[in-house]
Amino acid sequence: MSALEGRCALVCVTGCIAAYKACELVRELQRRGARAKALMSEHATHFVDPTTFRALTREPVALGLFDDPSDPIHHISLAKEADVIIVAPATANVIAKMAAGIADDLLSTTLLAATSPIVVAPAMNANMWRAQVTQENMARLRERGIAQVGPGSGYLACGDVDEGRLIEVELIADAAERALAASQVLAGERVLITAGPTHEPIDPVRFIGNRSSGKMGIALARAARDMGAEVTLVLGPCDAPAPHGVRVERVETAHEMLDAALASFEQATMAICAAAVADYTPAHPADHKLKKGIEPLSSIELVPTEDILRALSERKGDRVVVGFAAETGDPVAYAQRKLDRKGCDAIVANDVSRSDSGFGSDTDKAWWVTADGVEELPVLAKDELARKILQRMAG
Repeated sequence: MSALEGRCALVCVTGCIAAYKACELVRELQRRGARAKALMSEHATHFVDPTTFRALTREPVALGLFDDPSDPIHHISLAKEADVIIVAPATANVIAKMAAGIADDLLSTTLLAATSPIVVAPAMNANMWRAQVTQENMARLRERGIAQVGPGSGYLACGDVDEGRLIEVELIADAAERALAASQVLAGERVLITAGPTHEPIDPVRFIGNRSSGKMGIALARAARDMGAEVTLVLGPCDAPAPHGVRVERVETAHEMLDAALASFEQATMAICAAAVADYTPAHPADHKLKKGIEPLSSIELVPTEDILRALSERKGDRVVVGFAAETGDPVAYAQRKLDRKGCDAIVANDVSRSDSGFGSDTDKAWWVTADGVEELPVLAKDELARKILQRMAG
């Protein structure tokens, strides 16, 4: 059975003479069992009338940010609906916008909001394709996990016979199938993820905590879900919303997180400890709010919290367990020592002293640290980093 069977394929058509071939692509996707939808840039409508795609897909054709009064956030609903997104043909302009994160129309905002696999099929003049900036832009997209198919060689609209032609629609559909299959690499896996901070009570009002936002662990849960896994997210107190389709257990303290993690780990096939667990907890929390000036608080006796990562690593057997090390100074050296102490399979080290990698940021600078060595990763959006971590865990 085709990986496209029963899936929603969103075909994004840009302003290129090869736009007519997107009609053939829609038919090919339908032959493979997909439900095809079309999204057209304004320039694309000068080459193919939207009526053609409306007739082929029997679906409304998405044209502008405000073309559907019933859906005030059209680009978000389109991105969520699509199981795979195919940009075909992809012009140099749209590739550049994708690489730069520009979002100024329905097509570009939908692509920026997408979490599903994206396939790009370039089509343009040979010189435009070979231009250094176009090659750099495509390299950036590939680094982010976006699949490229083509271009092919042949007769171009300008009259040249050269590279830059939109590749055959069958090969584009093949690439979409591969992208969907890759997105399901965790099918059958049960992934446990801990995320967020813990709050260790001093009294019913005050606590010891940290600045963790929970964003990285939530991104991991979202990515694991999208890659086909059954996900349990043990989430400490934070404001970030948990993703849909994920089993969430909310906890407050390190002890509660340990209990929840151990219980879920019994059925899990892999685990990621991304939570920023407090290292210490008050030994004797008060059962009432301590009053300033009445109950002097000159010191708080602290005791170490339980080590969740080590506890899971001791029980892992042949399962994969990955930890995080949020550090300042030399995060890699610390992560290597932590890897030895904890007994897990890998540590993701990140430098929280950086403005692009601190608690609450939307990006991270990370290193993948294993017994075999250290792999430095570029600064990535948390969703992109999450996918790369899970791909490495999947082997």
